[in-house]
Amino acid sequence: MSKIRFFALGGLGENGKNMYVIEVDKQLFILDAGIKYPSAELFGVDEIIPDYRVLIRAKDRIRGIFISHAHEDHIGALSHILKDLNVPVYATKFTMKIIEDMLKDEGYDLTTLSLNTINQHSIIKFNNVRVTFFNTTHSIPESVGIAIHTVMGVIVYTSDFIFDQGSDVRYQTDFQKINELSEKKVLALLIESLGSDMMMSSNINQTLMHQLNSIFAHADSRIIVSLFSSDLSKIQRVIDVALAHKKTIAIIGRRAQRIVNIAIESGYLNIPDDALTMLRYIDEKNQNDDPNLVALVTGSRHEPFFMLQRMCKKQDRLIHITEDDTVILMTAPVPGTEKMAARTLDILYRSDTQVKVIDKRLLATGHASADELKMMISLLKPAYIIPTIGEYRHQYGLKRLAMDIGYKNDEVFLMDNGDVLNFDADQPYVGRGDINVGEILIDGTAVGDVNDFVMRDRELLAEDGALLVVAHVSPKTKQLLGDVKIVTKGFVYVQESEVLLNQVKDLFVEISKRHLQGRYINWNEYKRDVRNEINRFIYQETRRSPITIPVIISTET
Repeated sequence: MSKIRFFALGGLGENGKNMYVIEVDKQLFILDAGIKYPSAELFGVDEIIPDYRVLIRAKDRIRGIFISHAHEDHIGALSHILKDLNVPVYATKFTMKIIEDMLKDEGYDLTTLSLNTINQHSIIKFNNVRVTFFNTTHSIPESVGIAIHTVMGVIVYTSDFIFDQGSDVRYQTDFQKINELSEKKVLALLIESLGSDMMMSSNINQTLMHQLNSIFAHADSRIIVSLFSSDLSKIQRVIDVALAHKKTIAIIGRRAQRIVNIAIESGYLNIPDDALTMLRYIDEKNQNDDPNLVALVTGSRHEPFFMLQRMCKKQDRLIHITEDDTVILMTAPVPGTEKMAARTLDILYRSDTQVKVIDKRLLATGHASADELKMMISLLKPAYIIPTIGEYRHQYGLKRLAMDIGYKNDEVFLMDNGDVLNFDADQPYVGRGDINVGEILIDGTAVGDVNDFVMRDRELLAEDGALLVVAHVSPKTKQLLGDVKIVTKGFVYVQESEVLLNQVKDLFVEISKRHLQGRYINWNEYKRDVRNEINRFIYQETRRSPITIPVIISTET
């Protein structure tokens, strides 16, 4: 009898950081390895990845990381994980090109890695387990579902998908492969849940194209469109409309340019060379203000908003937005960018430009709606369902959908990261919190150096600022040399708080006298007492707790 376990290091009860693990007879199969973007309260943190370090001691049992598609919330953690876990990675050709580009950017020598390109016909065998793939429709090309065939049945991971058969033929779902899987026994379905509260609208894409055509037809001058660089299907739609209106196209955004170049090389973006233009920096002779120009402002997460703000403030090198321009916003805010998106709208309206905001319901076509989720469940007929990729309310919504079509309460498992679902008995059971999970906050390039203590300090700095006490002490004469300096940042305005800061100086001198009486100076205790007593005094006087840093310099007289 096989023993199968499923757990998530990220992706359950949250939006992003997708990383799922299936263990079959001690062999580990990792599905996706993504990042999550930080919310505003995580000061200075660039991205968040799953705490994968629990897998390091099981490295020899990992058979591979299987990637479903090339969005950052599914591949972004690879550049960190592969430093500690140099295990095989499997992905489609287009996805692998994006991964390789990302890894080169992080300084990897690709020859030291095991990067394996697969397609939907690939069958990879590992002892008593086979891994197969099937094409799915998503907003980025060559997205696949992943099927792990075991003695007990097939475990299917859909990742993000929609059933849009009106899309480019190369993006279409392979229903034949899905039917073949359903004829085998599907033990468990790991299905996305983000769209479980969305109703299906069959004519979303037609409505979107109609709106774009209408905007293009009524625009008298330059058109600027904000897009996410990974949403290649929408980029192509805008390009198609621009070509139909005989416009010239420019693509702005460094990272976007690379993804777009890979998509053009792979044949997933069709832009005639004569329609594509490279913009030169603005100067007296060149304003890039051709009324026939369509500029695609692309990037990930906050980048399109940031670039639009710079363009409005006339700080951008390529485009200065004027009242003659038409700006089309096709970037619905992602978690953590809501404030920036609202601020960008405000700045755009102040610039008197023509602002057209596309309804987010027309843009949210990357995730399966309620009807599409029911359809996938009905096609595969799994014995058990595990809602993945979504916050708890989305997972709960998917459970309700499954129960609507006949599933029982104990056949749908609502799980958190770290819970383990065991299939080694007649009835599967969940061990709550069996795996130690967490998050690694990435700030710059280092991994794991931003912990709770660092975040607490940053929070204090943001709320109450910092206070430095700078003094010179002679260890020989046991005396303070010169004046004691108080430096504050973000705490109080010095010129208006002289009385308070003089009291802090007096308190420091008092503490110093105690510590300079003995034969030896215990520098650690001296600094600790300065920090604690000044903190206590300031809190009593101001009800604020700045970070107090004593800078006591040992100086020979």
